[in-house]
Amino acid sequence: MTSDLRESREHRRLRHDLGTLAGGAFMGAAEIVPGVSGGTIALVFGIYDALITTLSTGAGALGRLLRGDLAGTGDALRRIDWRFLVALLVGMGSAILLLSRVIEGLLEDQPVVMSALFAGLVAGSVVLAMRELHATPSGTHVAVMALVGVTTFVALGVTPSRIVDPSLPMFFGAAAVAICAMILPGISGSFILLLLGMYEPVLAAISGRDLGVLAVFAAGAVTGLALFSSWLDRLLLRRHDLTLAVLIGLMAGSMRVLWPWPAGPEGVGDARLGAPVSGDVVPALVATLVGLVVVVAVARIGDLTVGDDPLDIDPVDPPTDDPGRTTDIDAGRTARSDEVGP
Repeated sequence: MTSDLRESREHRRLRHDLGTLAGGAFMGAAEIVPGVSGGTIALVFGIYDALITTLSTGAGALGRLLRGDLAGTGDALRRIDWRFLVALLVGMGSAILLLSRVIEGLLEDQPVVMSALFAGLVAGSVVLAMRELHATPSGTHVAVMALVGVTTFVALGVTPSRIVDPSLPMFFGAAAVAICAMILPGISGSFILLLLGMYEPVLAAISGRDLGVLAVFAAGAVTGLALFSSWLDRLLLRRHDLTLAVLIGLMAGSMRVLWPWPAGPEGVGDARLGAPVSGDVVPALVATLVGLVVVVAVARIGDLTVGDDPLDIDPVDPPTDDPGRTTDIDAGRTARSDEVGP
């Protein structure tokens, strides 16, 4: 009977791993498209809590390592669910490698339609972010959204919209900032890269298998996770609506870089505004609507599934009568609470 129970538990764990792998693949596909949030996809697949626990525990381990606390680093690393993390990363990496060349080709061949599609995706993300506010927006929140949005819109008009031949430190810094989007449903890491003028250089590095650049980018993501994710988590816990108001204003103002008819020759990501071309207006409007509907539909699916584990997985650790004993997942959540503080 014990062997049957162990076999059943292993089958369920394997099923969970396959679900995590699929969720990672869809997250990877989402993260390569500006406006589609990997965090929202994680909600849809029921792995968002595990993702946040893993990221927070990993961030704590990296923070302790940077402070020279080797013992604390080891303790934190032992609390990470490595089986979950490996399945997630394999799924994400596979999807990103497979789709990067496709997206790059579409950006080159269909810049107007792709810009409009991305604009619709980001507009949908703004709507979703508004829904995440805990209370009806106050005058202060509306003022913050407007101020950040207008400032971002104007600032993008006086700065280069795309970085040409970025240096390795630029890849490092862009990754450190973009990785924070993983903990925010509705916020897209690719959109942050687009805002920074680094989306196409990063996409070219992925499709071209530039291992040196990708290694620097990965190092930046790891560093950003260690330095910024806990700080952002604190802001969301202590000043949730105000932080979201800033992010909403940032996204709305940044849609300038997704205007389908830029005045310059750079295509998607060029912030110089030009006049619409009559023959492209209808396809652009359709693409924008499709992007908006896709994001709202994905979020709706997430609303229906959040809180439910479609795979009904019990903790892998065997049951115990010791009330002081915790599973790896419980320990990770406890560590997250300790990191955030009161």
